Amino acid sequence: MKAVATAKETKMSPQDRTQAWLPFQALSVDDVMKAWERFLAGEVLVTSVISTALLSSWQRSLKSGVDPVSRAAPLAVRGDRLQRLRERNHELLEAARGLFDSVSQVLSESGSIMLLTDADGIVLEAAGNLGTLEAGQEIRLVEGGNWHEDAVGTNGIGTALATAAPAYVHAAEHFCEGIKSWSCAAAPIRAPVSNKIIGVVDISGPPNTFLVNNLTLAMTAAQQIERVLAEGAMRDRLQLLEVCLKRVSASDAAGMIALDRFGRLVHAAGQLPTRGIRIGEPLPGLDASGEVEAWAERLPAGFRADLFQPVVADGKAIGALVIVPQRPVRSSSPMEMKSEADSQRNSFAYLAGRSPALQAAMDRARQLAARRVTVLIEGETGTGKELFARALHGRESENGPFITFNCGAATKELIAGELFGHVRGAYTGATSEGRAGRFELAHGGTLCLDEIGELPAELQPVLLRVLEEGVLYRLGDTRPRRVDVRLLAMTHRDLRAEVEAGRFRRDLYHRIAVTRLKIPPLRERGNDVDLLIEHFSQQLAERHGVPKRHFPPDVLDALRAYAWPGNVRELRNVVESLLLVGDAVNVSCEELDEEIVAERAPSRPVATAPATPAAPEPASLEAAERLTITRAIQSVQGNLAQAARHLGISRSTLYRKVERYGLESIVRHADEA
Repeated sequence: MKAVATAKETKMSPQDRTQAWLPFQALSVDDVMKAWERFLAGEVLVTSVISTALLSSWQRSLKSGVDPVSRAAPLAVRGDRLQRLRERNHELLEAARGLFDSVSQVLSESGSIMLLTDADGIVLEAAGNLGTLEAGQEIRLVEGGNWHEDAVGTNGIGTALATAAPAYVHAAEHFCEGIKSWSCAAAPIRAPVSNKIIGVVDISGPPNTFLVNNLTLAMTAAQQIERVLAEGAMRDRLQLLEVCLKRVSASDAAGMIALDRFGRLVHAAGQLPTRGIRIGEPLPGLDASGEVEAWAERLPAGFRADLFQPVVADGKAIGALVIVPQRPVRSSSPMEMKSEADSQRNSFAYLAGRSPALQAAMDRARQLAARRVTVLIEGETGTGKELFARALHGRESENGPFITFNCGAATKELIAGELFGHVRGAYTGATSEGRAGRFELAHGGTLCLDEIGELPAELQPVLLRVLEEGVLYRLGDTRPRRVDVRLLAMTHRDLRAEVEAGRFRRDLYHRIAVTRLKIPPLRERGNDVDLLIEHFSQQLAERHGVPKRHFPPDVLDALRAYAWPGNVRELRNVVESLLLVGDAVNVSCEELDEEIVAERAPSRPVATAPATPAAPEPASLEAAERLTITRAIQSVQGNLAQAARHLGISRSTLYRKVERYGLESIVRHADEA
């Protein structure tokens, strides 16, 4: 082969580079590589457009077995797999969203497109000129396409990943024949703190779309995404520190550490098993790239997994706390739950109780747990419906995420945004970046909707469509997103009565009530009251660092006789109050609230005010709730604050229920009495 040019370094335009490559396009890859080897041996001079970096990339491509006559990149993922890949890179996509929106028009006018890939070179997002996007489909320059060097040889994306540096590959410089009619400039994106490459920004188009500043634009875009990620990491850090301040006090714990989502030490206080780790350093043994929840199994010696608490904000884990209690945590009694190992394998062990009513509910729940079916969990307020829901789901490491949402906790606009997500500016109060909803966060796992009966009528058909089709649209978006979610719905209402009253869609009811699970109220669980008192007394005494108190027979008799309108939640609140405000070893009946003692008395004074007459056993959950609230209000002479405390609900919730059931006259008469 004759010498074609000198090896002197020169600055060449893309057009000149293309022309200089023309003699080589007629040669095979092997011939080009042999020519380069002869140049290195001093036998021949080769044009300066063949840089050392480019030849190194071609050598890697040959070694990887890439076919130089290939016409396109492989399509690595599609459909559900692509959706799951996008969800795993959700944070990266959200950080790039504003950038893609702002440059889309500029790129469209220039005839170029911008792409975002993950750390393996698989395209996650593409935007820009529609004609160029369509042309890119022929070479798989589309979402799901794999542009790693090992898959398609020398190209902007793959070479940027291989060299961990910005890369520009023009026309014939591409390794594969089918890609030589393209020009691309790419820059890697690095994660905050770890500096690990997590993706690539690429600007591609036909060679005639080349702009001198394309590589600069790609580098600037990567830096902007990195800034957005760094700002998000700082927000997470501040939220984590705020949680530390709220959760832990000197009386709660002997020591505590806070870790950010990269496993680095953010805060340390008190007496700790491990010392010598400084703020900002990672805790040894943790996989910073893994799920935060999985860190519990890899804590250093001296820290216990049951003291590990992930911190979740906006549906994602932003870090974790590891709390060291004042006193060693004792093993739970056999009445409460099985051994610690069993409790980790089977979360039903966390449900304390031996009564036939509870055991029947648990047996049915165990049958349903093994089947990925929608379950309607029914029960009065405070019976422990969410505990059953968590038991049905099982371990998140095995069954995916467990995401909860209360359908009665916000306006219909906010509920829609929380459930289905939104894009930027979708409604007043929407985040500037847009956000995934609870359905997307629960993809591959379980979505638990509390107070499903409170779901606004306008949103019921939307929920039905998502459940039927497995596809949702974020508010303000036209792009469908596929979700695979198991639904667990909870309610204290009689939904069949709500259907007959026209307040709940019949078709939605039948969709969520594929199987039903009824949780018994505490008044139907017999001696479980004794077991729960022991359970809460032990648990709460350890949590607050106070002595455990003894409940004598007369106190237990009074507590057994009480109807517990607020169910298990109310019992827990009563036990906690007795532990915190009493000093004596034994609890006395004088410490109990009047309504608890009154129900144990042989006869109760009849209210002089016109009260609701004795009624037959309520025929529905709604009727039972109305009766329970009525009794609670009457027992405290209309004091709604005290009634709310006994019911185990907030005062605002009680006000709303009083209005719903038309109990204003009951409150007024009870107060006058």
